Formats: sequence, C-alpha cells, structure tokens
Amino acid sequence: MTPRWKYVGGALGILVGLHLLLSLHSDYRSHTAGLLPSSWTKSGAGSSGSEDQAIGSWHSSELPPEGAIPQMPSSDDLRLAKDKLKDRRRAKAVIFSLARNSDLYDLLSSMKQMEDRFNHWAQYDYIFLNDDDFTDEFKEKTSALTSANCKYGKIDPDHWHQPDWIDEEKATAARKEMTRKKIIYGHSVPYRNMCRFNSGFFFRHPLLDDYDYYWRMEPSVKYFCDLDYDPFLLMQDQGKQYGFTLSLYEYIETIPTLWNATKEFIQLHPEYVAEGNSMGFLSDDGGETYNKCHFWSNFEIGDLNLWRSDAYMKYFEFLDQKGGFYYERWGDAPVHSIAASLFLPKEKIHWFDDIGYRHDPFQHCPQNDAHKRGKCWCNPADTFDFESYSCTQKWIDIFPKP
Repeated sequence: MTPRWKYVGGALGILVGLHLLLSLHSDYRSHTAGLLPSSWTKSGAGSSGSEDQAIGSWHSSELPPEGAIPQMPSSDDLRLAKDKLKDRRRAKAVIFSLARNSDLYDLLSSMKQMEDRFNHWAQYDYIFLNDDDFTDEFKEKTSALTSANCKYGKIDPDHWHQPDWIDEEKATAARKEMTRKKIIYGHSVPYRNMCRFNSGFFFRHPLLDDYDYYWRMEPSVKYFCDLDYDPFLLMQDQGKQYGFTLSLYEYIETIPTLWNATKEFIQLHPEYVAEGNSMGFLSDDGGETYNKCHFWSNFEIGDLNLWRSDAYMKYFEFLDQKGGFYYERWGDAPVHSIAASLFLPKEKIHWFDDIGYRHDPFQHCPQNDAHKRGKCWCNPADTFDFESYSCTQKWIDIFPKP
C-alpha cells in the first residue's frame, strides 16, 4: 500500500511545478504557446483560445487514476519554462529603490506587491541604494522575495550630504522659519539631502550604468492592479521618456524661487526647450508664473538618459548652485516635472492610467475597462485624479481633443 505522505508529496510537487510554469504565462501572450506540456492543456484550448482557457480546469480524462502518484514536471519542462523567460524581449531596465535599513518591512510590503503584480514574470533586476551600509538582514529579506537579481549600493557622501559651499547660517535660518510655519519636513536636513540626491545624483550611481530605464519603488506604497504587459517596453517602443500616475500642486512655500531660477536658466539656454513641450501643464499664463503642477515622483517610470542629457545635467547644476535645495526645500518632484515638461515634447511623457497606485494620502485607481483588465482591487470611486488639488485634468487638457 502506498504511504499517504507520497500522495501529499506528489501533489505538492506538481502544484509547485505548475506554479512555476503558470507564473510565466503573462510573459507577453505571444510567448504562452508551447509553455505548458501538452498533457496539461485543457481540452479544446488551442492557440486561438484565451489564456484563461489554456490554463483553466483540466479535462477529466487527463486526471491520474485514483491511487496513482502524480508526477513532477520533468527537468526538461522546467528548463523550457526558464528558457522562455530568458529569451523574452526585455528592456535594459531596473526597479530602483532608495531606502534605509529601518525601511525594511515597509519596503518588503511594496516589493511583495511589485512581485505579485508584475515582476514575478518580468524578472527585472532590483537596485537598492542607501547612504549607509545595508545590513545582512536587509539583503537577505529583500532577496528572498524575488528570483530576480538584487544589487545593493552605498551612496557617495559627496552626492548625499549638504555641500560645503552652502551658507549654513542662512540654511539654518530657513529651516527655523519653515518649522515656525509648520511646513512638512521644513526642519529636516536629511529630507533635503534625499531631494537633492533624487534630483541630481541617483542616475549617476555606478550600479545604474548598465540600464536605460527605471521604475522607482518606495516603501509603504500599494500597487493595485496586475500588469500583463511590460511598461518598460512600452516606454522603449513608443519613445516615451517619463511616466507618471499622480499629479498635484506643490506647496509654494517650499519652492518660492524655483520658477524664477528656471526662467533664468531658459534665458541662458533656450536651445534646450523642446518644440511641442508641456508648458501648458506648468503655467496658466504662457510661462510667466508657475501654477505649481508637478508629477508625484515617488512613482516614476523613466528613461535614465533624460537625466543624463546635457540639458538636464546643466539645469540641475544651475539649480544646485542657487542653493534652493537647502535655503528653501526644493523637491525632486517639481524639479523632475519642470525639466521633463520643458525639455521633452509632450508626447514623450506617458500617464500610466492603468497602473493602480497609492502613496498616502493620495491614490490613483484605474477606471472602467482598465480596472477590469488589471483585476484591480482599489475602489474606482476612490481616485485622486479629478479632485480639486489634482493636476491630471491640466495634463489631459494640453492634448488636442480628437
């Protein structure tokens, strides 16, 4: 008589094998054919059938006889599945996160969702950067969540700390005044370091040298929808260079002189302003004043070569010399948004309206067919897109109506 544990072990074995193979089925629909052994294919589900048909319930005639021990997928089957993934067309892209060791469990929540929604089949590398050394615990727990490569880097102190040429007396006075006005993070030097690093240095880290695209992932965010396509390939194939989900108005108290500095730079370098740019998103009076609209940069899918360009590098260096990251509290969100909107034609910026996303207190929830297509679990009524403090309608309005 066959021991009971053999039945349990065999069943678990086939479930593990099925999970590995089926987790790859989202690897662009054209790659699904031939991934599963023919004996596992639902009767009548051919190449013209849907994926749900192809991986649905199995034909009763293909079930093992009662008492038989289910067979593990063969090594050839598993090798074929891995080869399908390896041969998939991919962008030179990475999922990037700036994190401290203390962010570990909040980051694991974000990373688990990234894996479940997208990267379990896409298998893009992760890069984690920190101004300190990552702990062994951080490395072990993050790498355990994915079968993709994880890389860990330390930030050059010159790229992180407040520069020596900043007038500390002036910077201290500015922080005190912002604290008195109860401006969020107005007191914080580390927050300013982070904003300056994200504005001008993250893309210079050697670990990112081999990549063209990045998806910025922050701790404690939510991804609400399944992705059955590769957003990096969308960016590459359609010539997009900056992608966002949420947009809103910036606190003007944090950037009172940023727009004047930008206008000064543009007067010096009018050649960097793109024809067909998104000035209408940034300004309601043709560029005289800034309306404070910006893309919320805690979610970005972008082309690293945008930030590596002469236009952006000179723009950042000009802003950095103004000292506004420390004398005020310039954030990377308005800096990135202004640069992308002015240096790119508006068609090169993409609103990922089908990616459900939340970074407290705001969220974007896809609507209608996009919600159904992505199997989203957010409430469609709970979306920030068209609230009074959102700038998404301004973004839509800069495109001609069909």
